[in-house]
This record gives sequence, structure tokens and C-alpha cells, in this order.
Amino acid sequence: MSNKKGFTLIELLIVVVIIGILAAIAIPKFANTKDKAYVAAMKSDLRNMATYEEQYAADNGGAYFSGTATMASPLQGFTPSQNVTVTVTAAPGPPQTWTGTAVHSQSAKTCDNSTGVIVCA
Repeated sequence: MSNKKGFTLIELLIVVVIIGILAAIAIPKFANTKDKAYVAAMKSDLRNMATYEEQYAADNGGAYFSGTATMASPLQGFTPSQNVTVTVTAAPGPPQTWTGTAVHSQSAKTCDNSTGVIVCA
């Protein structure tokens, strides 16, 4: 009588199928979480840009600055998060205003701050 230990092919196939089902459920949720993190970084950068704009305006008679800020190329001392590009446009007044847009290189969404409220779509 031989005493063989191990798993049958059916048992191994069932385990592989279960792992595949769990992976199919987990991967889309992980991708959605990453996109939420990218949007959070863009919103944070737009809030920080608003602070920089108001500080600049307070020091320069109410005038705002325009330009594009990246991590490699800061704008007026403002450096956005990694892979985020913030574009700011000053609008002549009176009263002067500004608008800002943030994009992330790994997200299809864009965040906009044109009315004082950050909207991402």
C-alpha cells in the first residue's frame, strides 16, 4: 500500500479559480483608489495655489500672477505635487480675479477653480 501525499488536479484548479475571482474583484477597486488619490493631490495643489495667489496679490497691490507650475518648473515659489501641472490665468478687473486648472499625468480627470469652488470632472 503506497502512502502518497499531495493535492489532486481538481483541488489545485479550484484554488486557482478562487484566486482569480478574488483578483477580478480587487483590481478595479485598487485602480479607483489610485484615481481618488490623484484627484486629492490636484485639489490640494489648487487650494495651495489659491493661498499663493492671495499672498502675491496682497504684496502687489491686488494683482495676480499667471503661468504654469510643475514640479520641475515652479511658479512664483509654488511647486505642485509630483505629476501634477497647475495652470493659472489672471483675469484683468476690476476687480482682478484668477482661475486655475490642475491635471495629473496619470488621471483623465481635470480639476478647475474658476468660481472659488474646486470642481473635478
